[in-house]
Amino acid sequence: MRSMRSIRSLLLLPALAVPLLVACDPTANPESCRGTIGARTVEKVNVPQGATCRLEGTRVQGNVFVRSNATLVATGVRVGGNVQAENHAGVRITNASRVGGSIQVKQGGGATSIGSTVTGDIQYDANNRAMNLDRNVVNGSIQVVGNRASISITSNRVDGNLQCKENRPAPTGGGNVVQGNKEDQCSRL
Repeated sequence: MRSMRSIRSLLLLPALAVPLLVACDPTANPESCRGTIGARTVEKVNVPQGATCRLEGTRVQGNVFVRSNATLVATGVRVGGNVQAENHAGVRITNASRVGGSIQVKQGGGATSIGSTVTGDIQYDANNRAMNLDRNVVNGSIQVVGNRASISITSNRVDGNLQCKENRPAPTGGGNVVQGNKEDQCSRL
C-alpha cells in the first residue's frame, strides 16, 4: 500500500511543478517599474499605467514597455530589445543610452532621445507634446509622422532615411547626416 502512495506522489510532482515553474519564470512577468531601477540587469521592464519609471545605468536584456499615461526617464541605459510606448505621458532616453532594437513612441505625449545609439529605427507617430531628437546615432531610419506638437531634429547621424510627413507644425532643426534620403518635411534638415 505504501508503495502505491509513493508512486502516486511521484506522479503528481511533475504536475505540481509546472505551475511553479511558470510562476517563477522571469520572462512571464517583466520587471514592473514604479520609481527607480539603478545599475543592475533585468530581463524586461514594464512601466505600468500612470506610473513614472527612472532607469539609471540599467541593463535591460529584452524590451521596455511604457503603458498608458506612464512616463519613462532612461539615463545611460543598455536595452537589448525595443523601447515601446503607446498612449504614454512621456519618454526620455539620454546620456549615451544604447537601444539594441528600435524606439517606437506612438499616440501619446512627449518624447526625447538625446545622445543615444539605436540599432534599429526611431519612430515618433501621432504624438501630441514636444519631441526632440538630438545627437543620436541611428543605424536604421528616423520616421516622424502625424505628430501635433513641436519637433526638433538636430545633428543626428542616420544610416537609413530621415522621413517626416503630416506633422503640424513641421519639424525644425538641421545638421543631420543621413546616408539614405531626407524626405518630405525633413528634406532640408
